Amino acid sequence: MNRTRLYILSLILALVAEIACQSFPPEFQFGVATSSYQIEGAWNVSDKGESIWDHLLHIRPDIIADLSNGDVACDSYHLWKQDIDLIADMGLDFYRFSINWPRLLPTGFPNKVSEDGARYYGNLIDGLRARGIAPVVTLYHWELPQSLQDLGGWTNPLSVEWFADYARIVFTLFADRVDTWITINEPIFACESPYRGIVAPAIVSDVGALLCSKYIMLAHAAAYRVYDEEFKPQYGGQVSFAHHEFWFEPKTDKDQELTELARDYAFSRFSYPVYSTEGGWPPLLEAYMAEKSRIEGYTRSKLPAFTAEEIKLLKGTYDFFAINHYTSRTVRAALSGEEFGIFGIDGLDEIGAVLESKPEWGSALGWLKVNPEGIRHVLNRIKHQYGDLKVMITESGYSDDSDDLNDVGRIDYYKTYLEQVLLAINEDKVNVVGYTAWSLIDNFEWNSGYQSHFGLYAVDFSDPSRKRTAKASARYYESVARTKSLDVENLTAN
Repeated sequence: MNRTRLYILSLILALVAEIACQSFPPEFQFGVATSSYQIEGAWNVSDKGESIWDHLLHIRPDIIADLSNGDVACDSYHLWKQDIDLIADMGLDFYRFSINWPRLLPTGFPNKVSEDGARYYGNLIDGLRARGIAPVVTLYHWELPQSLQDLGGWTNPLSVEWFADYARIVFTLFADRVDTWITINEPIFACESPYRGIVAPAIVSDVGALLCSKYIMLAHAAAYRVYDEEFKPQYGGQVSFAHHEFWFEPKTDKDQELTELARDYAFSRFSYPVYSTEGGWPPLLEAYMAEKSRIEGYTRSKLPAFTAEEIKLLKGTYDFFAINHYTSRTVRAALSGEEFGIFGIDGLDEIGAVLESKPEWGSALGWLKVNPEGIRHVLNRIKHQYGDLKVMITESGYSDDSDDLNDVGRIDYYKTYLEQVLLAINEDKVNVVGYTAWSLIDNFEWNSGYQSHFGLYAVDFSDPSRKRTAKASARYYESVARTKSLDVENLTAN
């Protein structure tokens, strides 16, 4: 009898352990994300100013695969109540969205605040809170006012002041109702692709991306200091920037050093100045860029140095680590004369690195290679580099070009990636506090236009009412969010 009882008890304990391994901590939060240009539309309503995306796509539609733009997009400017309904129906904890800078400040400067723009975002925030959904607000998701781009944009040192002024206006309007803020979304892509002619403002420059890197990070720091000194004492919120990181691994043993340099160039360039104890640029990258610039005939490094005061300004400008992660790449040295393709997807031409994938990694649409273990590696890299920080996954998701509402590929992506997040939490003791699915709805997906679908909800872009329809992944994600467990059945769409 005792032996039988012990056996039954062991089975019960094993079952409990298995369930626990599939369950997130009670305080873990699930949310979804969008960005303003990708969903709002209403590009010229009221007194809204022109953004760099408005400007570029009206004169260069050819830069987008289907020649489309975000003039109407999902029409969320008018349909925001429907978007809130979708989020509430899934029982999610938060909604991450961005403010369109020229919608709020038509001139780009604080001399004019749009009443309609402030009303729109205020209504959205109030509507979310009324449904028990926390707003997570991004100040900059690539919607720079064209008026500021005409003055040099992020390559102008004054952009630091411009952004701080803008941030102060946003905090003044909404800090009483928003607890979590993202200053800059993905500085790597906000700087590199625009100055390689790929996305707005589509300027080709040998130094533009590196100048942008310095000033956009100082802008983040300036906005953080504004909040920390002027608003946090009263409201107690939290601020960070959304860091984007692929998982990089060497293709062969001889590519180890190049892989470390690639990680520094693409990722630590933005995280090290903020999260490291030393501050400044990553030493390996700084030395490499100084020598490369000298060889190329520059009198100083193309990667502009930080002053001691700037290093101090940047260090510690975070309340949590916000990470966007989608995919992985292997790294190898480029062959002589080899073409690199699009920055950050096929290669890093500044350091002579080619980015590829492994045959066993699955593939979503285009650039997104599916390697679930990559997200666990990235979470562990954060802990290894910077210590036991609070980490929020602020974007992660799957793309396809299908109209099939039973999107099993997307469900499998979320299931396998969230399994790896759980392993990072339970086995590696990484302090991950939340996960954000990209995206709530199918939207304008930058250079892919409307051909690439990331949404949990489909949008009929041929319908003037922009009808939203739940995919199977919406029901799956809802079940995970409500139960805080992966032990749910895959569900079909409504």
